[in-house]
Amino acid sequence: MWPRIDGVALEQQKAVKRVSANPEARSAGDFRRRPRRRGQALHEAIYQATLDELTEVGYAELTMDRVAARAKASKGSLYRRWPSRVELVVEAVRHVAPEITPVPDSGDLRADLIAQLDRFAEAMAGPQAEAVRGMFLEVIRNPELLAAFHKQQHDTPREAMAEILRLGAVRGDVRPEALTPMIAGVGPVLLRQHMLLNGAVMTHQEIEELVDEVLLPIVQPRPAS
Repeated sequence: MWPRIDGVALEQQKAVKRVSANPEARSAGDFRRRPRRRGQALHEAIYQATLDELTEVGYAELTMDRVAARAKASKGSLYRRWPSRVELVVEAVRHVAPEITPVPDSGDLRADLIAQLDRFAEAMAGPQAEAVRGMFLEVIRNPELLAAFHKQQHDTPREAMAEILRLGAVRGDVRPEALTPMIAGVGPVLLRQHMLLNGAVMTHQEIEELVDEVLLPIVQPRPAS
């Protein structure tokens, strides 16, 4: 005697047959059946998944398994390039860091400093702002992550400001003694600090005040005593 098939079981059998006959439906639920992504396309998907995870759960809860699932990639493709989540997170954040070249060179020191800081503020307010903000907080309290950032990531905002100050020194608008990494980092550090404490980047007006009241008095030639 044939086994009895009720209505629910019959519908399930029909659904299986439909999926089996449709390659697109069959592959939709399993990324391993999809065309394999390679190179930059795969990396972009993994970077985005990493930043999305940072935004959603934070660094403490981020795992390679979660990133792989979100990126619809295999764990092996992650571990072949990034030995651990530390390296992956550092590279993902670096990937969305603002470009520093070419720096503004209008011949007006004040205008160039404001323009460059506006660029940094705009980058920090972009789509990945929450992930980057969370990353700054994690770096402060995670020595392993801090060491990885120092090792693998250039301080691009500081480098850009240093170049603007160097160009100003050539014109005589900046005293040579002000060409130090510490002074070049003042503007970017205050921008980050403002974002961490207030949850928002500086406005254009606030950046103008920063340049006029802090940066220019520090770097401009001092009158002879």
